[in-house]
Amino acid sequence: MKENKIPFVSNVMSSTDFKALVQRLYALQEERVEAYKLFHEGHEAYLRTGPHYDFEHYKQLVHEITKAFSGMSKEMLGIKERLSQDFNRSDLAEHIEQLQIKEKVKLELTAKLQLAKQTAQDHPDEEGYQDKIQEIRQDIIKNQQALSEILQDFKYDSEEPE
Repeated sequence: MKENKIPFVSNVMSSTDFKALVQRLYALQEERVEAYKLFHEGHEAYLRTGPHYDFEHYKQLVHEITKAFSGMSKEMLGIKERLSQDFNRSDLAEHIEQLQIKEKVKLELTAKLQLAKQTAQDHPDEEGYQDKIQEIRQDIIKNQQALSEILQDFKYDSEEPE
């Protein structure tokens, strides 16, 4: 009786694939930094159009930035899934989960800051708005520090052998 030999096919992904995923995560974070820079610059330009703001132009910017962030977020979730499923690295997937949560907070704080800046510009004689802006900026700094820590933990853990 002839034995039917099926060649062994490894289900384990290569370290090259793993490194490519990790590098893509870092590239996505850089894209986020650039998107925030554009968002900030666009908002500053919008504020310069006051008191009769060019809202249509700003609304288009917000739409484009939202689309970009949504795409980056979906890709991050895909990386998270692959790290968990294909590489059995739930530790790294958890870092991405935390990163996504902090990125969502950062976006919310950025929107709050933009609104506070416009309100302060529209009401220059009213006190308290500058304090509110400073408070939000401090929250953004704290959130950014948390993001940096998560990325540092991800870097450290991703460099460890499985």
